[in-house]
Amino acid sequence: MMTPAQLTAHLHLLHSSFRHYVGRDLAELPWQGVNTAQALDNAPFVLLSHNTAADPIFTYGNKKALEVFEMDWETLTNLPSRYSAEALAREEREHLLQTVNRQGYIDNYAGIRISSSGRRFLIRQAIVWNLRDAQGHYAGQAAYFDQWEYLPENS
Repeated sequence: MMTPAQLTAHLHLLHSSFRHYVGRDLAELPWQGVNTAQALDNAPFVLLSHNTAADPIFTYGNKKALEVFEMDWETLTNLPSRYSAEALAREEREHLLQTVNRQGYIDNYAGIRISSSGRRFLIRQAIVWNLRDAQGHYAGQAAYFDQWEYLPENS
């Protein structure tokens, strides 16, 4: 787990990068330090990030992300983010990430993801954006979505 200070710093990175690329506050919450960090961590939407590794690893998932992906913190933050998509959807996901790298963000992504138990779910209207540190260097990517629907097992 992150310490409260690490959590606040990481969520500030997500928030400030979102503002930079998308032009508005993440989840329409103005940054107010630890209060905003706690609101994002406990929010009813999914918020995730991954690092800059060649095979990016999740670095953060809010409580709703942990619930939807059916993982604990330790499992999520040791998982290559590509495993959040089914094998057939990984090529599509890679294309999405390359588009985000070029454009800075995408705000209308839809796709199928998979939880740790194998439950498939469709996400809609996801926003994926690049993370940039205080010096403007690339620091990974993040995703936000508040629309998802679990799919029947046979679909």
